[in-house]
Amino acid sequence: MTEATSQTETRPEREAMEYDVVIVGAGPAGLSAAIRLKQLDPETSVVVLEKGSEVGAHILSGAVLDPCGLDRLLPDWREMGAPITVPVKEDRFLMLGEGGSVRIPNIAMPPLMNNHGNYIVSMGNVCRWMAEQAEALGVEIFPGMACSEIVWGEDGRVAGVVAGEFGKNPDGTPGPGYEPGMELLGKYVFLGEGVRGSLSKQAIERFDLAQGREPQKYGLGMKEIWEIDPAKHHEGRVEHTMGWPLEKNAGGGSFIYHLDNNQVYVGFVVHLGYKNPYLRPYQEFQRFKHHPVVAELLKGGKRVAYGARAITEGGWQSLPKTAFPGGALLGCAAGMVNVPRIKGNHNAMLSGIHAAEAAHEAIRAGRSGDVLEGYDAAVREGAIGKDLKRVRNVKPLWSRWGLTASMVLGGFDMWTNTLGFSLMGTMGHGKSDAEATEPAKDHKEIVYPKPDGVLSFDRLTNVSFSGTNHEESQPCHLKLKDPSVPIQKNLPVYAEPAQRYCPAGVYEVVEKEDGPEFVINFQNCVHCKTCDIKDPSQNIVWTVPQGGDGPNYPNM
Repeated sequence: MTEATSQTETRPEREAMEYDVVIVGAGPAGLSAAIRLKQLDPETSVVVLEKGSEVGAHILSGAVLDPCGLDRLLPDWREMGAPITVPVKEDRFLMLGEGGSVRIPNIAMPPLMNNHGNYIVSMGNVCRWMAEQAEALGVEIFPGMACSEIVWGEDGRVAGVVAGEFGKNPDGTPGPGYEPGMELLGKYVFLGEGVRGSLSKQAIERFDLAQGREPQKYGLGMKEIWEIDPAKHHEGRVEHTMGWPLEKNAGGGSFIYHLDNNQVYVGFVVHLGYKNPYLRPYQEFQRFKHHPVVAELLKGGKRVAYGARAITEGGWQSLPKTAFPGGALLGCAAGMVNVPRIKGNHNAMLSGIHAAEAAHEAIRAGRSGDVLEGYDAAVREGAIGKDLKRVRNVKPLWSRWGLTASMVLGGFDMWTNTLGFSLMGTMGHGKSDAEATEPAKDHKEIVYPKPDGVLSFDRLTNVSFSGTNHEESQPCHLKLKDPSVPIQKNLPVYAEPAQRYCPAGVYEVVEKEDGPEFVINFQNCVHCKTCDIKDPSQNIVWTVPQGGDGPNYPNM
């Protein structure tokens, strides 16, 4: 046994393993980095740690994949049997009103919105396949290994992570079957945790990586997989809608992607910068499915899966510095989603490639633990930066002036950026999503229709279709900085919005004889991170539960 670098007198002694590169997260970014490292030097030791029960279990994305990242990483992916077999055949953009719709001509859309050459995929299945390619190259991949702590080097750098801690009692003390976990130490540590990762948050704060950047912005993406009537299925069709039911209440929109086997992905995104604390994103999604256009498509079908995940939406002006002493932020851990395209997987893959190449060069030169400045430059000056920069004003335009202005002015700005310039410069986002929440007294409560159990469903029923499970004897992974805030502040001022913004019914305000009580049903958590983002008091901190817990998405 070796004494852990991060250990104090009160912390357990842990075994340690050393690698050249430690990667947190087996998503498209982390797996791309692992593959590229092995391509560059098969002798490089690489480990990938994944908190899901298996690779892909916690992956949720639309998803229409732009294959540019995969083309660069594995040019022969078609011949290699990648689960990417449904090319986009048709693009449709609809503006919805309560009772009808208007189709926006494709010719009016900026060229970057064209999905020609892209594919409808399950990113969970794509990641499972990528993991097979990585393992064939010699990458060690450990699923069910949640990374609960950063190991800080004596010089202040990120030296590794603690993974695989199990068996704590609800109060946080070691239980009878306690396993302290291991320290995975690396010359470099890549954080590819996805949106609002718990370790990424610590690195961004500790190294002040967001200095001089705009606040990060987010959306909540909810998704169901439906099996529909074959007569209504159009394999390869991609539909995006805007307008009803959100209209003036919040920004956002929907996607309906027709993949193979008579299945469709039905998704809904709500921008989390909304003002009204009475808004319920999940109910907006359920109401959307009752629109005549959507209801007719789903009639006679059945929902087979559900999930939810936050989406980074800040884009270019919110992108933090991506390299820090001892490591790097990959993909959505930094925020690389192109908002109008609703695409980030291609940039995640490219970021993994860039990080791998920078680390390979550093290790070959005998360096370790320093700042990979070449990686940050590659992100900002290369294809990722160009992709994000040309759509940088769409989100702030939408936040400031609403849907119509964002369509007209945002579309114009994207057209001009296609030509290499912008008349608007770079607009700011202003408030964070938490700060955007206004007091309940300034808004009216929104009355939502009850779910019919056919097209729309209550939250807990849908959570049962996510495969979510958490061992109940462990500590709650949703931490309150101050346990008094939900009832003493958030309830009187904001009508405690946690009971409404959570798409999994985790939070409740329960009336007891001695007054209201804030209840956290952490077993329901689908790891979307919305609470960590939207809580107006920023009192909720999302941390990892023990490894393997959470949703078990089959093919999201």
